[in-house]
Amino acid sequence: MALGREGKGLGVMGGGEDPRQELESVTCHEDLVKLLTEQFARADTSLRELETRADRAGGARLPRATCADMLAGRRFPKKALMMAFLRACRVPADQLPGWERAWERARVARMPIETDKDRPPAISTAALPLTTEPPVRIRSRRRAIAAGILAVLTATAALSIFLDRWGRRTPNDFASPMGPGHIVTDDGRAFDRGGSSRFTVTIDPANTGIRLVRRLDAGVALQHATITVNGDPAGVWRPLPGDSIHKWRDQVVEIPRTLTAGKRTLTIVNTFTASSLGFNEFLYVVEQKLNDAWSTADTLDIGPDHTASEAAHNYQIVRQGWADTQTFAYPPNKEDWRVE
Repeated sequence: MALGREGKGLGVMGGGEDPRQELESVTCHEDLVKLLTEQFARADTSLRELETRADRAGGARLPRATCADMLAGRRFPKKALMMAFLRACRVPADQLPGWERAWERARVARMPIETDKDRPPAISTAALPLTTEPPVRIRSRRRAIAAGILAVLTATAALSIFLDRWGRRTPNDFASPMGPGHIVTDDGRAFDRGGSSRFTVTIDPANTGIRLVRRLDAGVALQHATITVNGDPAGVWRPLPGDSIHKWRDQVVEIPRTLTAGKRTLTIVNTFTASSLGFNEFLYVVEQKLNDAWSTADTLDIGPDHTASEAAHNYQIVRQGWADTQTFAYPPNKEDWRVE
């Protein structure tokens, strides 16, 4: 499955345009983030794999939380980290100087421009008192300032790690991710032609409607599968067009009420019909309608890091073709996240 494979020709950006021209057009941080995000999308790999590649190569490390902040525009990258990121993405060496120049222009654009009004008035040394503050007091003040700066940096790092982990996992991630264009890291699996997946979920027998929501990597186009519930045909995962930039989607299928009314459990089977490259699944959320209000009935988290959730739902997969972790973005407009 393309999710875990290394792409070829990854230095090409912007739908066939000359990457050197795009790099020369970078004038600010936002321009740089856009091209870095596109480069990551075209690398078609995970932040974990990039971190591993950088460790093998030596030099600057690529912590996943730091890279996530860089791709989300929350942090202006150090040049060494950005270059290590690009090398891990397999960007051709002859394009790296252009990236360095783009970084330098964006860095200069972030520097404050000092004017005469910004400069403090000159102070004549003749007006200064003859006595100065004791050296011990000066050192104490400097230590206090340094301690304050360290506390702020520690808190910022802790917040960054928290946001990164929160982005990985919340039961209501479908209903309330952190914001438009939100970047999520998640692990999942995929099955190939002739394959299927099976799991059991719990619902309220008093339900008057059930929706099955699947997080998928829409970078793999035209994924099509049939759905059965307790052995009866229940619907289809209709094929969606591919999106190589904003890959996350939450696809929704409404299950017929005749198959869910009065039931406490549903055994769901997805069977491969067609795809450009495998049928992938990262997270399933079962939503139920009770008293005319929708709520979450059950959640199945799929992937090598969530075998406990898989076991609790008796998850089984036939003809698995891929299993790994990916980091992608949802579309900028929140209304585009969920599709039928």
